[in-house]
Amino acid sequence: MSEAAPATPKVKMKPAPAMAPGFEVPNFEFPKFEMPKFEIPPAFRELAEKSASQAKENYEKMKTAAEEATDVLEDTYTTASKGASEYGLKMIEVARTNTDAAFDFATEFMGVKSLSEAIELSTAHARKQFEAFTAQSKELAALAQKVATDTAEPMKDSVNKAFKKVA
Repeated sequence: MSEAAPATPKVKMKPAPAMAPGFEVPNFEFPKFEMPKFEIPPAFRELAEKSASQAKENYEKMKTAAEEATDVLEDTYTTASKGASEYGLKMIEVARTNTDAAFDFATEFMGVKSLSEAIELSTAHARKQFEAFTAQSKELAALAQKVATDTAEPMKDSVNKAFKKVA
């Protein structure tokens, strides 16, 4: 047995009602305000022009100063970075020297045969280490001073230059 599909009812669409004849969007006219025509006095015009040109000059000066400051900061950062790297390498060298001295002392101390020899070796090592420590401290202080001076000098020169421009 075959079943037939149910028939779909046909719906008739009604046409949309036409707009009522004569219906239009109202045309509103906005009131026109007449602005009185007046002449700007030449003194005010001149003042405005001077202000605009002065603002432009000041902007150019500020822009130049900002660019110079950026260059100085970049140079300062580069110098400080290089100096910090040098200082770090010097610290590593100092640590290596002190570690080698400690291992050499330990090796020599293992071969000591008497108490007097141990005291003599310890005293000599302590004196040597104190002298090395003093020399290393002076070296590190001098390097730190150099890095600080090299880093601060461009900033100092830049500030002096800026004050001379202003004065």
